[in-house]
Amino acid sequence: MEAVLFDMDGTLINSEPYWLIAETALMARYDHQWTDADQAYCLGGPLPKVGAYMSRLAAAAEDALYFENELVRLVAEQFTKGLEFMPGAQALVDDLVQSKIPVALVSASPRLLVDSAISLLPRGTFVTSVSSQDVKVSKPDPESYIKAAVHLGVDITRCVVLEDSRTGIDAGLASGAVVIGIPHLITYPPTPRLHLRRDLAGLKTTDIREIFQIESEEASNATRI
Repeated sequence: MEAVLFDMDGTLINSEPYWLIAETALMARYDHQWTDADQAYCLGGPLPKVGAYMSRLAAAAEDALYFENELVRLVAEQFTKGLEFMPGAQALVDDLVQSKIPVALVSASPRLLVDSAISLLPRGTFVTSVSSQDVKVSKPDPESYIKAAVHLGVDITRCVVLEDSRTGIDAGLASGAVVIGIPHLITYPPTPRLHLRRDLAGLKTTDIREIFQIESEEASNATRI
């Protein structure tokens, strides 16, 4: 294991409540009550998917791009109130840095929100970051994770991805990385190269190394069969 690639929303920081507040407020303008099913469908983005979905719910009162931009604006307003880390996330990042493991932040959110999250941590914590605006196709396409690995100068198959959404887990697996999934509002079936946890609390660099070794060996064995 040569690098760890962190998702942002719902994995590094507890920003999902802010997205929910913004989504609920925005759709209320169009007399739509935002439901758990709506939130689950949009969890993990990407933003064009969310914007198109909102536009449909609003009977095309505005186009998808309007909903994307307005949603980001509302979430950015929420970010100014402060952010909190997901359980165990900050301690894990600190341990990885102390262990000299390169860490990247890879998000389906735009650069504005990614930079806001990075500003919470000491300068240089993340060696690189990839936002939705840095790729041609965002998650669930694997481009963002592959690009992060290239920036770090490592093989993506030697990386561990940390993700919470189906969109993100799909992207991580499609990239060829080992994925540690912390599913929220979803279930995910047993899959080669995927290790599922309830949260990141207590997880350390040594644990990630062990998970990487186990999942890589199991995936290799499954391929031979």
